[in-house]
Parts: sequence; structure tokens; C-alpha cells
Amino acid sequence: MERGSGLLVHISELPSRHGIGTFGKEARKFVRFLKDSKQKYWQILPLNPTSYGDSPYQSFSAFALNPYFIDLDYLVKDKYLTKEEVRNIRGGHNPNEIDYGKIYVERFSILKLAFSRAYEIEKNKIDKFYKYQKRWLEDYAMFMVIKDYFNGKSFQEWPLEYRKHSKKAINKIKNERYYDYLFYIWLQFKAYFQYKKLRKYANKKGIKIIGDMPIYVSLDSADVWANPHLFLLDKKRHPTKVAGVPPDFFSETGQLWGNPLYNYEFCKKNNYKWWKLRFKSMSKLYDLLRIDHFRGFESYWEIPSGEQTAINGQWIQGPGIELFNACKKETSKIQIIAEDLGIITDKVKMLKNECNFPGLKVYQFAFADYKYTQEETKYEELDNPYLPHNYEKNCVAYIGTHDNDIEDHFIEEHQEEIPAMLDYLKINNVNDIHDTLIGSLIRSNADVVIFMPQDILRFDKNSRINTPGKASGNWKFRFRKGVFSKKLAIHLSQMVEEANR
Repeated sequence: MERGSGLLVHISELPSRHGIGTFGKEARKFVRFLKDSKQKYWQILPLNPTSYGDSPYQSFSAFALNPYFIDLDYLVKDKYLTKEEVRNIRGGHNPNEIDYGKIYVERFSILKLAFSRAYEIEKNKIDKFYKYQKRWLEDYAMFMVIKDYFNGKSFQEWPLEYRKHSKKAINKIKNERYYDYLFYIWLQFKAYFQYKKLRKYANKKGIKIIGDMPIYVSLDSADVWANPHLFLLDKKRHPTKVAGVPPDFFSETGQLWGNPLYNYEFCKKNNYKWWKLRFKSMSKLYDLLRIDHFRGFESYWEIPSGEQTAINGQWIQGPGIELFNACKKETSKIQIIAEDLGIITDKVKMLKNECNFPGLKVYQFAFADYKYTQEETKYEELDNPYLPHNYEKNCVAYIGTHDNDIEDHFIEEHQEEIPAMLDYLKINNVNDIHDTLIGSLIRSNADVVIFMPQDILRFDKNSRINTPGKASGNWKFRFRKGVFSKKLAIHLSQMVEEANR
């Protein structure tokens, strides 16, 4: 990785006239801001379609892109829509918050109108796209058509013949709703087209895009529906084991994620074909790829389906280096970053090193379990791996990720960590922590440092995009137009120059 810095801003957070960020002009404007700021990296969250709960980590497909990110103004430019038709597509009235319910109602109807005018004109290009992406696109389009047919119900609730991917049942609906099937294919064609132009624009400006790949897929997804043998399911396509993490310092009952676990025995017999396709797809979208919950490849927490908590689980050996060796051709085309946070054993470290993947460092974690003697008033955890002076070059460092922020973490949630932090930073005032944390991180040895703009701008807790454990209200935050200003660009560029990034 090239030494440099960047910002973590998801597409959905960008300003827009239509309720949610898109692959359009504001995204290009943000690329120019990154260039003016002398940044080299733009990190985003998963681009997949969001399902119930609006989390980019729970999606209807591991391959499809979110149709909400299709820019309507570009469709006007292509003359598939008029300015009058998109003028009232506002997606809600709060410029700081995404109203997913409003967008769901508005967006598909206007996109269907554009599709009705675009399909015949773009048919040849769509056919080429379909042929190239057929291995996942056909199942995804049919999954969404059938989901609409059953009023949005999870495929776990579909009649058994549809749940079990019966060709006869599928073809019946496909014939009845072929127009809708083509619509979902066109949505992916258009989303891929707009995104790839955006990525090309970013690369020309010297900006590399860091993508994000969750290790698991959603239970209610085209991936599970169309590839049941890849997962631990029973004959009715219900999961027998699900994913999560065990009880720890943060949760007495662990975390019950509920994602179906992979049948790695079948994956191995199948020569990891689905994984190869997934990595190949990711390499076409991003310059670097963060794999969420990397430790799950070494061993994963297996919870019997039906449990109410993650307590009664067990560690199961994962595929380890064998999977990455099988996918070496595909993974060699993209720089992979291992999200190695959480319960990390020596075996996990060995796997990461064997793969030669950079890991993550989160500054905030350095003060979570400190030894601090009030008599000496001295921070004694100087060997903590999350402190900047201990970072190896081959890593990506953060103050906090999309799950953290300075304001909430230190000022409201973990005040007991403040004395150690102040001592380490050699400051006396809590009000100085933002600039001091940022300054020490950007000067660290880490090849890449990524900042949350909310921390640099000193936004309050309402600007968090995600609060783990919070049942609702996540993934909604948006930046107002004008936030990424020339003044901020100058400030960031000066920091980059001083830190030799």
C-alpha cells in the first residue's frame, strides 16, 4: 500500500437533492475535494442493496449494487427522465437524515419510468452486461421478482416449491412478470455503469477506493436462495447453524447475528467456485478491499439456530489459508485488508501474516483496558498494539471506524479512559483531544490512515452513521451540502504535508 491518508464516507452520506447520496455529481465533487485535500484513499461501506433495517451489511445480494445509488439527474441528462419528473422526488425533508421508507415508495416508481424509455435504446449493452454477470444476476433478478410477488416476504416464508428454487415454479412467475425481471436486470446494468464511471474518475484524480466485503451474507438473500448447498441449511432451506460472536467485555450474551454459516466442506469439494466469483467481482469494483470479520476464516462462532443469544455457541475451525490459496488468482488482483478486530488469537495472526494482508488499528481501543496508577498519574500500557508508536507499516489505522466516534466514545461512554488518554497525549484539556488524536495518528508509522470526517469536523453524536446495539436509527446520517469546503481541504492538505503522506 502507498503511504497516504483518506476519509471514510459512504455513498449514502453524500449530499443529494433526492434524499440519499448517489453515484452522481456530488460524488465527483467529493472526489475533487479528496484530491484538493491531498488524500489518496476513499473508503466506503458495502454498496449492496440494503434490506430491512437499512444496514449495508445485510443485503439481498453479495454481488448486486444498491439501486438507490443510481443518480436521477444523470437519467435526466440521458433523456430517460425529465427535470419536472424528478423535481418532486425528494426522499424526505431532512437534509441530515435518510428517510428509507419515503425513498422506497418514491424511487422504484421513477426508476421504472426511466426503464420503460431506456430498455430498447440500451438493449444491446444490457445484453452484454447480462452475459458477463449472468452467474449471479439471473438469480438475483428472479429473487427480487418473486419477493415482490409475495409482497416483500423473506424467502424463508415463501411456499416450499419457490423456497427450494423449483425451476417450474420460477419459470411460471418469470413468464408472468418478465417485464419486472428485465427491470431488475436494467437496474444493475445502470448502477454498475454509473459506479464504474465514478471509480474511473476517482482513479484519474489519484484517488483509490477501499471497498468493504462482509464475510457473511444475509439469510434472506439471492445468494442463499440460489446456492443452498453452500450453507448449513435443512431440507426446508432453514438454517441449522447461524453466525455471531461469543460473550465478551462488551456483551454478557455475545452477539447473535443470525447469518447462515457456510458449508465449508461443500465449498472445498466445489473448489470454492462461489468465493472465486465473489473475489473476482470485488476486484472489478474496488482498488482495495476490507474483509469484515476476517477472523471467521480461521475459526468462527457457531450458534444453533433458534437460540435467543450467542451464549450456547462453539468455535469451529474455518477454511483458513486453503480458501485464499484456492482464490489466489482472484485475490492477487486487489489489495485485501483484513479486519482483524475482536477476539484475535495467535492462529488468526498467523493466517493474516501467511496471507500477507495488512490489518487494522483502532486508536480508541488503546485505552479500553489500561493500567493507570493515580499516585504516579502515568499511563503504563505503552506496549498496547493500538497506540500509534507501536504500529507496523503494513496496516490501516483509524481513530474509530463507522461504529465509533470521538465525542461519544470518550466524552459520554468511556470517561474512565480519559486520564490515560490525556497522559499519553500529554495534554490537560479534554477539548484538545480531537486535534491531538488526529495529529498523532496521521504522523504514525501506518501506511494508510483513514479518518471519519465527523471527528475532524467535531460533529456531535447525532452524526454517527451506526451505533452497535442500537435497535433503530442507524445508517441514516447525511452530510449537508458545503461541508466539504475549501477551508477544510486546505486544513487536511496541510496535515498531509506535515506528516509526509
